[in-house]
Amino acid sequence: MSCGAAAPSATQGGVGFFGSWETCYRVNLWSRIASRVLWRVGEFEYGSEDDIYAAARGVDWFSLFDVNRTLRVKDAVCDRFRDDVGRRPNVERADPDVRVHVFLEEERGALYLDTSGEALFKRGWRADIVEAPLRENLAAGIVMLSGWQFDQPLLDPMCGGATLLSEAAAMARGRAPGLKREFGFEKLDSFNAQLWKDLREEAAQPALKGPKLQLFGSDSDARALNVARRNLAAAGVERWVTLEASDVLTRKAPAESGVMIANPPYGERIGESEELARFYPKLGDALKKNFAGWNCFFFTADRRMEKLIRLQTSRRTPLFNGPIECRLYEFRIVAGSNRP
Repeated sequence: MSCGAAAPSATQGGVGFFGSWETCYRVNLWSRIASRVLWRVGEFEYGSEDDIYAAARGVDWFSLFDVNRTLRVKDAVCDRFRDDVGRRPNVERADPDVRVHVFLEEERGALYLDTSGEALFKRGWRADIVEAPLRENLAAGIVMLSGWQFDQPLLDPMCGGATLLSEAAAMARGRAPGLKREFGFEKLDSFNAQLWKDLREEAAQPALKGPKLQLFGSDSDARALNVARRNLAAAGVERWVTLEASDVLTRKAPAESGVMIANPPYGERIGESEELARFYPKLGDALKKNFAGWNCFFFTADRRMEKLIRLQTSRRTPLFNGPIECRLYEFRIVAGSNRP
């Protein structure tokens, strides 16, 4: 969906753009892969901590949010409020109303107000979690990188809490990822309540019909499947996903061709590394036997997979799961040998 962002450009760790408050609201509401939307309120050069303090104190914070809001920021912001209105705002470390970010490069810095509040991967629908779940915005990005088309079958054979499937279904049905949550911009003095109400009502209109979805998930862990069912229901997409108890090494393809996306374990526990080393060749054999005609994607931090699975890699995309460097491997499965 077009959110009206102007002059987008790549920045370190993100994308910069210009836009109105309506653009800001729309990006927060509709972006599936952003972590936060930050509003730049000041830029400065610095050579010491005193310069950073002076820059932060120089911003007219009182025109941006009310003194009664709690926030997380250095003394400079609080001192500026004391100078302007005779009171300091409360500093709340756990769940502040307003978040101020300071980004420092070698000689320049910038101050930002966080318009998102909690990180945007928190969609507001997750009912339960399994061990080491994927963040929702990362899952959405992986689905996009796979090139999956809405009329293609999509399978996650190690679905866990069904994050990949939930994001794929919401994407295909045009569901706004931020419709069930609150945002930081609602606490700012510039907040336009009527505009926000109109945008939410627009986003809540009946979902896109589009092609009939063919979404499938399976897991060998019964508890994980129960969590997946609850999460799909909480996201409002359970009607479009078929779940079953099955092991990835034995399950059959649900269609002649399609896209498989999976997030296997990374082998961080004692003993798991050796177990995974034995698992990968079996997985390669199972894919060749049961999934000829499928494009299979595996997201993992275990670099051994590419070699041990004994399949030709079509593509490898570097991604980060938090601080962990990972790869999204693509394997195009063909009948017989894939080698010349």
